[in-house]
Amino acid sequence: MDFDLPDDTRQFQETVRDFARQEVAPVAEELDRTKAFPYELVRRMGELGWMGIPFPEDVGGAGGTTLQYALAVEELTRVDSSVAITMCAHTSLGTQPIHLFGTPEQRERWLPDLCAGRRLGAFGLTEPEAGSDAGNVRTRARLEDGAWVVDGAKQFITNAGTDISGHVTITARTGGTAGEAGGPYEISNLVIERGTPGYEQGEPYRKMGWNASDTRPLTFSDCRVPEDHLLGPRGQGFKQFLHVLDIGRIGVAAMGVGLAQGALDEALAYAKERRAFGQPISRFQTIQAKLADLATEIAAARLLTYKAAWEKDQGRTFTLTAAQAKLKTGRLAVRATEEAVQIHGGYGYIEEYPVCRFYRDAKILTIGEGTDEVQQMVIARALGA
Repeated sequence: MDFDLPDDTRQFQETVRDFARQEVAPVAEELDRTKAFPYELVRRMGELGWMGIPFPEDVGGAGGTTLQYALAVEELTRVDSSVAITMCAHTSLGTQPIHLFGTPEQRERWLPDLCAGRRLGAFGLTEPEAGSDAGNVRTRARLEDGAWVVDGAKQFITNAGTDISGHVTITARTGGTAGEAGGPYEISNLVIERGTPGYEQGEPYRKMGWNASDTRPLTFSDCRVPEDHLLGPRGQGFKQFLHVLDIGRIGVAAMGVGLAQGALDEALAYAKERRAFGQPISRFQTIQAKLADLATEIAAARLLTYKAAWEKDQGRTFTLTAAQAKLKTGRLAVRATEEAVQIHGGYGYIEEYPVCRFYRDAKILTIGEGTDEVQQMVIARALGA
């Protein structure tokens, strides 16, 4: 068993780390404060090939591995979560469905711009009455004169309302009624391009964190979508989005590791600089215990996350490991950022210090991409409980 990263993967990790420190860190506080979308950083990441890391080169991707993608997400989140989630959601939720389930024509049409970062992809699953109960989709799509006519609403959708947003893949009922002899609702996935009549993006939410990330509600009213925008076989939408969520949890777990590590980085640096009672507070056993515990928990969470990515790269089943990693790292990010604020004392409550932003950004990692409670359900079922 080799725990060392391959040379090319380690070099890639160092490149992303340098980019995060040199290009993201100097503007992160301002982007958060002004709630400005990081267009320039997305453009740069697109030029570097990082908006399509795990996708094949023949469709414009970088031909990288899931582990390399997770490493990139981790290093970006170590500095700023808004930039990281923009890339993470675009890759795992916006681009993966087309890569996995699209026809050759759909892949040729959409993937090159997505992998280059010229367009952002989004995934519309969550609705006012379909959050953790994701199968309770109320958005409907009926086939009429060679087009799908979509009516409904989605909420908490990432990357759908920017100037470079290209499409959103939505789940919709395309037939069946629960309780009928035919069984549960038929759910299918449809690709809806920005600018399609009847598709509107609402105003962005006022959020606790991820302030430079685009998150807003979407509405569809008599929205006519070409019949060939159906993604995969009709009626396979539920199975498709469960697989997409499994993949997405690897990215979100990497965010948890990165945010926890970033919080530890800041806490350690501050503790070595801040003096009290005639010495740096890092010399006090209470502070040392906090730092030691965090370092240990982060090391364990990182290995779990890397294992999930490795399992996917090996073509193995990764549902259990991804859920465990997501559960572990989200909780750890919350704890690590809280401890980092505590170590900073009053300064941790001041926005000029990154740990204040980190603390606000952490909580969503226990909610998005499946709540902690949903992860526990997934894990328990995988264990046979």
